[in-house]
Amino acid sequence: MARTLIVSATHAEAAHVPSGADLLVTGIGKVRAAMALTRRLERGEYKRVVNIGTAGALHDHHAGLFVPSVVIEHDISAAALTAIGYDTVDRWEVAGGDGTVLATGDTFVTDPDHRAMLAERADLVDMEGAAIAQVCAHYRIPITLVKAVSDQADDSAMDWPQVVDAAARDLADWLRSAGVEYAIN
Repeated sequence: MARTLIVSATHAEAAHVPSGADLLVTGIGKVRAAMALTRRLERGEYKRVVNIGTAGALHDHHAGLFVPSVVIEHDISAAALTAIGYDTVDRWEVAGGDGTVLATGDTFVTDPDHRAMLAERADLVDMEGAAIAQVCAHYRIPITLVKAVSDQADDSAMDWPQVVDAAARDLADWLRSAGVEYAIN
């Protein structure tokens, strides 16, 4: 039976996911997310993946929940690799999004110069979204990314442990309101 898989990097971000959800907690970072999701997709039939998690805002006016339409991998140079003969994708379009752009990389963004550079290309930053989008594209499984702003991609990111529970509640509320279908494991 095909079902929806909810994917989160941490247990804290998924703390309030409704019971009965098929939940995968991957660990933090692109490699862990890609490995865990690939293993799960090889074992089960899923009609959709919903990635929930927190993100840093790259613009001061961003707060709340976002459903990105585009996700980019910000710490790889696809253009440079393509120029030397290695076609590399670093951008994925996501159907049903709200127009925001999510930048994913393994770097924890707190530096103001790095934040400003990323803000020229994206609205939010996380550490797993692009990896999850890439795996879903490979398996031709639709994905929805849902990100709760937890910080301003600056020194406030270090306050994440104090704000993650509120973000997790907002993410779970989004899952309920979006009518995500669950199957008991």
